[in-house]
Amino acid sequence: MDTKFAHDDGDVVVIIGSGAGGATLGNELAQRGVKVVILEAGKHFTLADFVNDEWAMFKKISWLDKRISAGGWHHTKTYPNLPAWIVKAVGGSTVHWSGVALRFQEHDFHTRSTYGAIEGANVLDWPITLAELAPFYDLAEKKIGVAGAAASGQPPLPYNNHAKVVAEGARRIGYKNIVRPAATNSAPYDGRPACMQIGFCMQGCKIGAKWSTLYTEVPRALATGNAELRPECMVLKIEHDKDGKASGVLYVDGNGKQQLQRARIVCVAGNSIESPRLLLNSASSLFPQGLANSSGQVGRNYMNHATAAAIAIHKGPVYMNRGFDIGAVVADEVPLNAKRGFAGGYYLEGLALGFPYTAAFIKPGGWGRDLASALENYDRMTAIWVCGEDLAREENSITLHPTEKDQYGLPVPIVTKTYHDNDNAIAAHGLKQFRALSEAVGATRVIDMPAYPASHNMGTNRMSAKASDGVVNKWGQAHDVKNLFVSDGSQFTSSSAANPTLTIVALAIRQAKYIADAMQRREI
Repeated sequence: MDTKFAHDDGDVVVIIGSGAGGATLGNELAQRGVKVVILEAGKHFTLADFVNDEWAMFKKISWLDKRISAGGWHHTKTYPNLPAWIVKAVGGSTVHWSGVALRFQEHDFHTRSTYGAIEGANVLDWPITLAELAPFYDLAEKKIGVAGAAASGQPPLPYNNHAKVVAEGARRIGYKNIVRPAATNSAPYDGRPACMQIGFCMQGCKIGAKWSTLYTEVPRALATGNAELRPECMVLKIEHDKDGKASGVLYVDGNGKQQLQRARIVCVAGNSIESPRLLLNSASSLFPQGLANSSGQVGRNYMNHATAAAIAIHKGPVYMNRGFDIGAVVADEVPLNAKRGFAGGYYLEGLALGFPYTAAFIKPGGWGRDLASALENYDRMTAIWVCGEDLAREENSITLHPTEKDQYGLPVPIVTKTYHDNDNAIAAHGLKQFRALSEAVGATRVIDMPAYPASHNMGTNRMSAKASDGVVNKWGQAHDVKNLFVSDGSQFTSSSAANPTLTIVALAIRQAKYIADAMQRREI
């Protein structure tokens, strides 16, 4: 029988969101005997619900509630109501993620110390170091089963054609650090099968070879008897008592009825848009700027990587859609190198796109001879995504629309983003290098594309040593509210050039230990 906790049980830890942060935290706590309620706004799908069809799955799993793109980025024209490409379902964006599992570099935790003050940016050092997080990276890689990582013992995935072409082009222009750390089983691991190279990884892995909390952390948490999952439950507000301590969570259940779940601790893990939105919506007379927002930093410093994308058309067939969706990942441009004219670095990630996505992303909302002639050569394409460090900027933010409401009666979030000159320089450098490596292996045409809607959402509730600089401390614990935690990528102080999921999981494992120990000592 499934575990059920009473709404008036004030001893539970309520976790909002079931993605990489929320579900990992929930399972880690449940394994330690802590009572957990996981609230998820989306539906609870199973592997049987996944179909190998890009648009069918995009419509089924994506977060399509209205959001408004604002600021100077191209999304205001190309994707005005879809600034982010994330999932609204149990498992969160671990259902959709490509599976690139990269660690942060040492300097990523010390951007202010490393770069100094940068005009137009709000860079800050993390209150933790790589050395502190390293053992939790090991645990995360083992948990996920990262192919090619020593911690998991999983051999690397075999290279498909797409990976081979990108890697060979990289070598020909002098790159040497070509990697492919993938969160997909190269051999049976942890009760999950080996990757069958189906190629629809971002639509939800049909066989469960790719790690997703949907079929790993969530069912394992439930199996302990210490956790309850409540899907289709949209959280409206975090309540607090007269002393400012979080006391419960108000939400709308799947039947449209408002419920109040009491809580000993509340952990927010709804992604970098919904998490600050919830804190802002939880404003009160005690917290007039929003819950945990005495610094005014809730919703600020939104990052989603300095990105660009391109495709190359080759003389012969490549069939990039066949096999695991991530081709070779070129890491030579990640180390610091001031001679390039920008702070930070970037990865060139071979990211295979299915035909429908390729058609949609080359020229969003457009058509014409150039697009049609490119699509005729889809079987000869390679594709790349530039994934570079995105500098924190205070004006890049999540704010609440003053009048427009969503279906729950909540203000629609406005996602404001304007690239820093440093971001533009990274993107331009990456596109130039992809063109060079593609032409080195005989590409006949290279087409630069606008960046896709953001799937790497970070910042907005950042970690800081001083309460005045951010929202949470080194444990993801709100500076203003001792029993309120942030457990997703919104706690990131800098973006790094690395895909964020592995770091979110490592932080969640670390945070779970801190919370469980503090609860045992009756400190929270």
